[in-house]
Amino acid sequence: MKKVLMGNHAISIGATLSRVQVIAAYPITPQTQVVEKLSEIVANGELDAEFIKVESEHSAMAASIGAAAAGARAFTATSAQGLLLMHEVLHWASRARLPIVMANINRALAPGWTIWTDQNDSLSQRDTGWIQLYASDNQEVLDSLIIAYKVAEQLSLPVMVILDAFVLSHTYEPVEVPEQSEVDKFLPPFNPEWKLDVNNPHAFGGLTAPNIYMEFQYNHHNAMLKAKELINKEGEAFGKIFGRTYGNIDKYKTDDADYILLTSGTLARTSNIVVDSYREKGIKLGNLRVRTFRPFPTEEIYDALKKAKKVFVVDRNLSYGHSGIFFEETKASLYNSDLDIPIFGFVTGLGGRDVTPELITEIVEHGIKSEKPENDVIWMGVQK
Repeated sequence: MKKVLMGNHAISIGATLSRVQVIAAYPITPQTQVVEKLSEIVANGELDAEFIKVESEHSAMAASIGAAAAGARAFTATSAQGLLLMHEVLHWASRARLPIVMANINRALAPGWTIWTDQNDSLSQRDTGWIQLYASDNQEVLDSLIIAYKVAEQLSLPVMVILDAFVLSHTYEPVEVPEQSEVDKFLPPFNPEWKLDVNNPHAFGGLTAPNIYMEFQYNHHNAMLKAKELINKEGEAFGKIFGRTYGNIDKYKTDDADYILLTSGTLARTSNIVVDSYREKGIKLGNLRVRTFRPFPTEEIYDALKKAKKVFVVDRNLSYGHSGIFFEETKASLYNSDLDIPIFGFVTGLGGRDVTPELITEIVEHGIKSEKPENDVIWMGVQK
């Protein structure tokens, strides 16, 4: 059934179809409509779940941790300062190997106070041990929620599904809503082997001595690496049922491209328009959208870029004093490979500033005309 949904409600419906059992809710713009809609769904009896109204985002994640540890399928959502307030317990969730799924609506960080989009909130959590998936339209938002639980529960790792504030969260698009019976075939009930159970007691989260702590991190890291293959596998399995396939990357006319844009989120859709305009002029431009940021899909990115003459990374984020974060990660991941091509790093769109096809065109023109990058950060669309 097709519905016209805003991105926030696509999240709510994705969580409902996943039959989440515990929802920890604390409102923050631009995420508020996610939990508002879920509160209506639970109150109307459309979903059998515990809806917990907590006093902060820290508590929302703490409640999710308790629910997942008890064997429930847990969900929460947040944005920006709310995600930062969760930082401490994000580590606990991942290191306890709890398959929580959280939606984060990318909102730029304050001060100056803002509610518009960039990616620094989620990317500042890159070392917390969570899988991170970046969506580019509302259909992908809904589908990614369902796939996230399938991946999380096989690996015992939490997953963050991430989307742009307002560009997706408050924008309506046609979305194909799967039948519940079909989702149930894809996503079975959550029944973990290890959980809090008075009839089968275990200790959780106790003091860990140096002789075993490192092995926990070794296993966690290897589980993250396994996620690369599993995300592709479950994305393909999803496609066989619902007709929409997802993976770690999304290639658009990259196979024969001389120049490749590397993008994420909604910037990718704008970039595809620019790719088409250059193709009409006979210039072989392509766009590589990175969908999975953690784990970083190094091998697939290498394979997609290996025939290109130049790569233009477009970041809607910034690691201050260094570079754009996708640019930094892409360069680092390719350092030990045999790929030796110029990789340009462009930063734009911070704080929700519009990234138009004209601006993407400026980026492409700058990259094509330059022999090599003049800096690790090339600002575009800033008023100097």
